[in-house]
Formats: sequence, C-alpha cells, structure tokens
Amino acid sequence: MINKKNKNIQTMIGLDMVVDGSVKLKNGIIVYGQIKGSVNTKGPVRLAKNAIVKGNIVGSDIRIAGIVEGNISSLGQVTLLKTCKVKGDITYKKLVVEDGAKFEGKCEIVMENSNIS
Repeated sequence: MINKKNKNIQTMIGLDMVVDGSVKLKNGIIVYGQIKGSVNTKGPVRLAKNAIVKGNIVGSDIRIAGIVEGNISSLGQVTLLKTCKVKGDITYKKLVVEDGAKFEGKCEIVMENSNIS
C-alpha cells in the first residue's frame, strides 16, 4: 500500500500497534494496526486490509481497505476498496466504491466552499 502516490504520508501505525486515543496530525497517515479513537489530518489517510479504526476519520484523500466504525469526511476523494467494511456516514467531494466493498451509512457530497474539521 506504500507507493509513490503516498509521498505525503509521514506517519505509520504498524500491524501490531494499538493506539488507544485520537490521532491528530498535519501530514498523512497509513494504518496497518488499530486506532481506538478518531483520526484528524489535513493529509491523506490510508487504511490497509487488516487495519481497524473505531472513530471518525477526517483527511484530504482517504482510501479504506480495512474496517471503520465511524464517520468519514474528506474535501477530496474517498475510496472504499473491495476488502473494506465501513459502518458510518461519509462526507466527500468524490466517492469511489469498488465491487465487494461493504458500507452501511449515509453519503453526502461536499459543496465547493465547505469546511470539514
């Protein structure tokens, strides 16, 4: 999941790591482990296949391959990959859903001059 497209990602939560609390940062994050709290960043967010986030996610560009139990908000694109399971509402500018992705919640398109935090 780490490649040239993820150049703005400077923080990684490893496969065996569990964060008990919210994560707030300026740059992107890639999660292989678990976060029991919200993720709030101005950068991109990537959740690997085995990743779990039990909290809300805010980011510039969000790709989910793992499990999210919380709302997702992005002024950019939200991508739900075929392995993901999302239970929560999604606010987005652009939404991509792969065949096989599991999603339970509402979708809302962000207007051009909106602010998400």
